[in-house]
Amino acid sequence: MGLATDPIGRWEALGRPLHALPRWGAILVLVAALLSLAWSAVAVGGFVAALEHSEAEQAHSRYRDIDLYAQIHARVAAGEGYYAAALAEQRAHGYPTRPAVTVRPPTTAWGTALFGLQGWRIVAVLLLFGGVIAWLGALAPGTLAWERIAAAVLLAGAGIGATFERAGLIHELIAGLALTLSLGLYRPNRWWPSLLAAALALAVREIAAAYVVVWLTVAVAERRWRESAALAALLAGIVLALVLHAQAVAAERLPGDLTSPGWSALIGPVMPLAGMARLSPLLLLPGWLAGPLALLPLLGWIGLGGRTGLFATLWFLGFGTAVALFARPENFYWVLLVLPAYFAGLALAPRALADLVRGAAGKT
Repeated sequence: MGLATDPIGRWEALGRPLHALPRWGAILVLVAALLSLAWSAVAVGGFVAALEHSEAEQAHSRYRDIDLYAQIHARVAAGEGYYAAALAEQRAHGYPTRPAVTVRPPTTAWGTALFGLQGWRIVAVLLLFGGVIAWLGALAPGTLAWERIAAAVLLAGAGIGATFERAGLIHELIAGLALTLSLGLYRPNRWWPSLLAAALALAVREIAAAYVVVWLTVAVAERRWRESAALAALLAGIVLALVLHAQAVAAERLPGDLTSPGWSALIGPVMPLAGMARLSPLLLLPGWLAGPLALLPLLGWIGLGGRTGLFATLWFLGFGTAVALFARPENFYWVLLVLPAYFAGLALAPRALADLVRGAAGKT
């Protein structure tokens, strides 16, 4: 089969794609990578510093999203209906209720009412543990033992938020842990556990649908029709759930409720990288170092090759592009959807850089 009829198979046949580049291609990619890393060292540090300065000025009066969700969860746990509680709290604290997606799905609030925030903390830790184990297996073909161990350590470190007492109040954190598990669990002959983990992510945060769209695209390209049908059904289910969600929000909305300013900030690639730098252990590093370390995992995933590397690259690059285009500065937490899986790619970056250097030097 040719590239048009079997693009995934063609990619897999390359093995390590950066190693397969011709010399001129390796030189071009290496120069682009080095320039991007240099840019990130300057841009991310400055952007993060500006954000932190702005937040420090507003700290005395700022009501945080996590405070809002804590109050909503408390009201639901006390027996109040979710939509009545959510819209009342958002209205009281100056949050918009238009469009309906400004109101989060009720899943985490219902979970808190059922088993408490401590229960969500346990769920988050189990998802993280499962993700680490799943990725040790997913990376086994074609990687060295030290790379897998390093990837597991990086993944666990980037997922440290799972241990936070109020993890259940951060929708993107739970969804990102579920997607990390989903991506690591996937096997061509056993894809349904991965589908269940993706469904959990969708139930918690609807923008996880972007992951399912990427998966569906890959499955269709591979002509895996049963898998494609299941993914299409999952997407249809979330569309139906969003319609019902919108109706429930509309039923509680009042004429004076605020409307969101929208999501078209067009901040650029510094936005997802700054989010990575703020929501991972990179927070402990200076911006000039955090920026390149937030970008390097992407090169590692590209260099991995195979279906796993391709799927991961498409997901991380695609969602990062969406954040760059649509997220406002205060939406930096969206990047939690690709964490902690994304940072496992940092363990793969040395081999990717080595492939590029060898290729640029004309060595095979």
